[in-house]
Amino acid sequence: MTSIVDKTRVLAELRARLEHDLAVLTEAQRQTQLGATHEESKPENDKDTRAIESSYLARGQAQRVVELTNAVASASALVLRTFGPNSPVAVSALVQLDDGSETAHYFLSPVGGGLTLDIDGVAVRVLTPASPLGRAVIGQSVGGDVEVQTTRGLRGYSIASVS
Repeated sequence: MTSIVDKTRVLAELRARLEHDLAVLTEAQRQTQLGATHEESKPENDKDTRAIESSYLARGQAQRVVELTNAVASASALVLRTFGPNSPVAVSALVQLDDGSETAHYFLSPVGGGLTLDIDGVAVRVLTPASPLGRAVIGQSVGGDVEVQTTRGLRGYSIASVS
């Protein structure tokens, strides 16, 4: 079974999603920072902690902005490899996994884990090598079987294709 999904489109969509998230979060962080430093945010008494709470939120958002900036850079630097049927799964692989009831598409990326991308009506889930399923499929090839412990118990998958 070969993949019907174009990896270049997957990577482009991943980059676009990360860039969009970065733009939204950057603006949110800017607004939070403005709110924390605004004249009306000055404490009215020693029990008023609104400005402190806003500054903590702005700091957390700023850290997330840095993380997303690094993720965008990492996704932009990712070079797509070509994988054959006997190639072991590695970063930039598009993998089809069959759990016996359905076949799902996964893109192995250093960033963006947990995202689901819609590529021409096909859901492609982004896995990182640090995730349990990502760790399980790394180094495997077509026909290989992997098991992953989930909150719903042990789940088994068969690698249907790697591209």
